[in-house]
Amino acid sequence: MGHKEKSKEKKDKRSQEISLLRTIPYSDHQRWWSKETIAVVTGGNRGIGFEISRQLAEHGVTVILTTRDAGVGVESIKVLQEGGLDVACHQLDVLDSSSITQFSDWLKENYGGLNILARINFNFGSDNSVENAHTVIDTNYFGTKRMIEAMIPLMKASAAGGRIVNVSTRLGRLNGKRNRLDNDDLREQLSNVDSLSEELIDGVVTNFLHQVEDGTWKSGGWPRIFTDYSLSKLAVNAYTRFMAKKLSDRPDGEKIFINCYCPGWVKTALTGYAGSVSVEAGADTGVWLSLIPEQAITGKFFAERREINF
Repeated sequence: MGHKEKSKEKKDKRSQEISLLRTIPYSDHQRWWSKETIAVVTGGNRGIGFEISRQLAEHGVTVILTTRDAGVGVESIKVLQEGGLDVACHQLDVLDSSSITQFSDWLKENYGGLNILARINFNFGSDNSVENAHTVIDTNYFGTKRMIEAMIPLMKASAAGGRIVNVSTRLGRLNGKRNRLDNDDLREQLSNVDSLSEELIDGVVTNFLHQVEDGTWKSGGWPRIFTDYSLSKLAVNAYTRFMAKKLSDRPDGEKIFINCYCPGWVKTALTGYAGSVSVEAGADTGVWLSLIPEQAITGKFFAERREINF
């Protein structure tokens, strides 16, 4: 049996294991959440975001599904509400600070805050035009930062801790064999969590955007596949590790655990339904991280419910 066949067999076996795990209900002592537990899912009107919303609601969590188009959100939640699930929706554009503020005010007034934030981003493709690169970086990285910064003060006190889950990708791994940064010094800086800073991560993406603008990005040592998208996710991964360290000093009862995960190449509209992973399987690890029983798991990267290297 060749390498590809062995890899496929291993992947298929893990998929079967996860499918089985999804059928096993959480026991009463594992369930730290209730209907009073509030989960906010950004980009929840379709694909992975919609499926994460559905699965969380099926587990008994109250879900706030957010979309840039309020009308689309209303139509999306009808399907879930007709199934008896507790889901609401609200307009939110992470590119617009005023939209985030309005959403934050509404969330605090109506629900008192949140316990879980699942941050879904988008893939705008591999075209590295100036306009596209700025949009991808602003949505996937800076949008993630803006949303997390706005939600942290609204995280409800809980013995189980607040949960933040960022949907990422293996394409954004620092040390991946196929798509890593070619700049050894920069890779080492981003690998060192002790010296990792927000300024460093911001500087990396800003430098990339400058090179896109002046046409020199191809020689910059950036990821070679879906360059703008991959770099935006690399930045999200680094920011996840940075925030995990920053949040680690919070007292008991106010802990916030932040992780990221790769859903795989999922069959959604964004992949032209050409993916190899079902949307149910793609959402699974995000839901699992959101509901994992009280454990101090933070600053990690997961795929198929297993930790992988950044």
